[in-house]
Amino acid sequence: MKKRKAHLLWIVTKKRMKWPRKGMRRMKAAVTVNQRSDEIKNWLEKFNLGSVVFCAFGSEWILEKGQFQKLVLGFEDTNLPFLVAVKPPKGTNSVEEAFQKGFQERLANEFAKRGHTVSFLLPKTARLRLSNANLHPRLITFRTLSVPHVKGLPYGAETTSDTDNSLALSSAMDEMQEQVKAVLAEEKKPDIIFFDFANWIPNLASEIGCKAVFFSVVSPAIAAITLLISTSKEKLLTVSDVMEYLPNYPSSNAPVLRKNEARALAVYANQPNNWMIEFLSKGVIGAKQSDALAVRACREMEGAHCDHLSVLYKKPVFCTGPLFPEPTDEPLDDKISNFLKKFGSASVVFCSFGSELFLDFSQFQELVLGLELTGLPFLLAGTKPPKGTTSIQDALPEGFQERVREKAVLYEGWVPQTQILRHTSIGCFVSHGGSASMWESIVSDCQIVFVPTRGDYCMNSRLMAVELQLAVEVEMDENGGFSKESLSRGVKAAMGDDSEVGGQLKKNHKRWRDVFLSNGFADNYIGKFIRDLEKLL
Repeated sequence: MKKRKAHLLWIVTKKRMKWPRKGMRRMKAAVTVNQRSDEIKNWLEKFNLGSVVFCAFGSEWILEKGQFQKLVLGFEDTNLPFLVAVKPPKGTNSVEEAFQKGFQERLANEFAKRGHTVSFLLPKTARLRLSNANLHPRLITFRTLSVPHVKGLPYGAETTSDTDNSLALSSAMDEMQEQVKAVLAEEKKPDIIFFDFANWIPNLASEIGCKAVFFSVVSPAIAAITLLISTSKEKLLTVSDVMEYLPNYPSSNAPVLRKNEARALAVYANQPNNWMIEFLSKGVIGAKQSDALAVRACREMEGAHCDHLSVLYKKPVFCTGPLFPEPTDEPLDDKISNFLKKFGSASVVFCSFGSELFLDFSQFQELVLGLELTGLPFLLAGTKPPKGTTSIQDALPEGFQERVREKAVLYEGWVPQTQILRHTSIGCFVSHGGSASMWESIVSDCQIVFVPTRGDYCMNSRLMAVELQLAVEVEMDENGGFSKESLSRGVKAAMGDDSEVGGQLKKNHKRWRDVFLSNGFADNYIGKFIRDLEKLL
């Protein structure tokens, strides 16, 4: 079947949505060469008269590696076939050595395989955050949506990072249908629209003759339990319902939910007038009406979960792979950078509970006291102030700041989590167990500790700590809470390299990290993901 260019539209409600920048489009075949004349001639004969861009910098001009990469990426963004004849960049033995990761694979595409384009429809604040990450502005474009104010939505709130009232945000999305229709009328008709909780997208996609793909930013196990929770609107859930719905997979070693967790989930789902159930139900409706589901997952880790999700929804489930963020050399904030410089390699605990989780006041205090109790230097950043407060400083125990002044930094606001995890001083990452944090921690060099305060986080934690055995799960009580003592024990167990637990964790972590960072692993997933999407068209 002849390949054709796909135009993709992405409806964004998550502030830190990840997307496969590399590989979401097929480029026209292009060549950068130091080849014999007959090879060049044969390549040029594939193209029409006057269609190829030729670039030559002479036999004496040698580019810096960074300049060379900008040169070829600039030609790539023209979407034209091109021939570059240059000396190998400084510090390399060949031009191939200087290609950015994934570039050579894109060069192998035939001329007929045209590039995909992606349009993001997103609020202003999300656009400001994502625009700097756009490496290919000719292929990836942003269209700003205006989020209307609705009942229950704080003024100025546009994403899930601005409010924990997801239902109100979803209701605001419902009011934006005409905006989306107007954008679609202006744009070239997309082939595929990705969405999450805007459950009216499948009908809209059907009207204009394109496909709708529900993109889940949570793990397939969490996506599966969401379907069960949505049924509580029709009948009360029991503990057995929850336990039987999620069997012990991928192996008997890892019960996805323990009995007390299943009980808490059932009680939560059965609460009358629970707006979260209404919100999740809207997502389920959209997923059921979609043409396929896409999940950020790898079959090596969660293949059984993906198969289970496909059976539940009776739809194909496409895996994007890990979607690791691009490394950046942007300097850290001086406060964080200067603090980390004071300590040796792998000695600092980094704690982040994400931009969407609000801890109770008492649990926040247990968190900071538990970090103090470890006796290790720590950085608390990227964590929301607890409920009922406006800043982290307001929630600190009496005398806490004075006690930890020399060995701790509490940083309010967003931080580049991936970059911090790459810092040599970080030895342990304490996280709530969100999906993004899970993936980022896997490819880090530090030990991993999860504090799963909710049922969805429990599933990620169970996968990492019990099934894969590359993380520590902090002991939680019957009510789903943790103590400063249990947090301290978890961190010390992970940081104890000489202990049996710490050593085994490090060994298992390295094994999985090597798998995910192996040459071509992520790119192969993106290639398979694109082929799966093409089959829908």
